[in-house]
Amino acid sequence: MISRRVAARCVAALLVATSVSALPVSPAPASAVPVPPAPAPEAAPVPEAQLVPGLVSRPYRPVVIDTPDQALPPEVYVPSAEEDAVEPRGASAGAYAWVEYVPLGDVVARVACTRSVGPYQRQVERWLKLKVDGKQSAGDCKAIRAFQVKQKIKPAIGFAGPVTWARMQLISAKADPNAAGKCPVRSYRVACVDLSRQLTWVQKGSKVVFGPVPMRSGRAGYRTRAGWHTVYWRHKNHVSTLYDQPMPYSQFFSGGQAFHAVYGSIFTTVGSMGCVNLRLADARTLWGVLKKNDRVYVWGRRPGT
Repeated sequence: MISRRVAARCVAALLVATSVSALPVSPAPASAVPVPPAPAPEAAPVPEAQLVPGLVSRPYRPVVIDTPDQALPPEVYVPSAEEDAVEPRGASAGAYAWVEYVPLGDVVARVACTRSVGPYQRQVERWLKLKVDGKQSAGDCKAIRAFQVKQKIKPAIGFAGPVTWARMQLISAKADPNAAGKCPVRSYRVACVDLSRQLTWVQKGSKVVFGPVPMRSGRAGYRTRAGWHTVYWRHKNHVSTLYDQPMPYSQFFSGGQAFHAVYGSIFTTVGSMGCVNLRLADARTLWGVLKKNDRVYVWGRRPGT
């Protein structure tokens, strides 16, 4: 049998233990608490304005920023038979090569597979059915590079740039460029100008009779005007009033804005001065498809404008 004195001591000890456990616990010194390392910042896509053509021409030719577009509505007249008999000169070899725009550092270092995140990283990842996270991995670079090699895009360094994405959009549009129904279907010919995808084609009813082909529309401040237009003048051997340079196979549809060929790359990060620029062969074919008074429908917005 426990004595009263022992029992009292046990009760006192229990009360002391309870009161101690109820006291607030002082935090450990800051120096004793492990601090996890800060996560590394994610690499941001390289802005298009900072990209340069990935191939340097030999001999060196400066990159032409502006294009020989017509600034104001042209003087309309009927060309003579002699004038129309002259075919515009051909383009130089390689004028329309698919040359990707890449970071300058990659060009200087001549990298085989870039670590840089392209401005179209997510779109390219989605198109190639890769993990869409907007981050460049070794696997991403390998897959993008394989596509570039197959499509003859140079330099094939796996950079998700504007030219690679333009090529993917053209491939996707080949079967049915108007799958989204953005260009109105009419019983007559309609020249469709998709600014968002930088593609153009001609349809009559639901049948595509030309294209789709890549194009270059107006830059910021000189956007190609959206809405309905009409081809009001065609001039095979037109010359720009802005640059005094040839604008072969010009077909004007809105003031000084026209479909026409250029003799340099249309795959640039900078747009035209409002016209719809085409490769020479495409402009020549379009010349044989469209006629005066044919309708033109423009919609969307060029990336970066």
